[in-house]
Amino acid sequence: MVVKPESPVREQLASVLSDAAGRVERNLDGSLGAIKGISFAEYRLLSALAVRPNANASRVDLAHDVGLTASGVTRALKPLEKMGVVSTTKSPRDARMALATLTTSGKALLDDADAVVTDAMHLLLNRSQTSAPELAQLVDFLDRLGR
Repeated sequence: MVVKPESPVREQLASVLSDAAGRVERNLDGSLGAIKGISFAEYRLLSALAVRPNANASRVDLAHDVGLTASGVTRALKPLEKMGVVSTTKSPRDARMALATLTTSGKALLDDADAVVTDAMHLLLNRSQTSAPELAQLVDFLDRLGR
């Protein structure tokens, strides 16, 4: 990370947040890829589907949930469909809209992937020597920042 010492703290925050997010995502990509064969972005899509009613959602809704475009979600779902962890069907209310649904295999994969993410984050946070109160403060701050 390159932060000029004379940079205002808000600029430093932007750089530090971006760098930290990239490191966390690379770490999780590596762990999930090696153990479950999915990326962190795919994990996020599966997680977003899992919390939806009936574990299904439109691509637009998923895009909103994970911060992608609808076409980005379409591209990201293709490999998950080929793996059999997501299925796509036409909406019963609007034939122009497709719904992605988490399959039984997808739910099992997600359960396993949740454990991988938990373990990877545990190791990452232990290396950073972050205390539970510090972590709680950080989560609260980032939650407020995202609003």
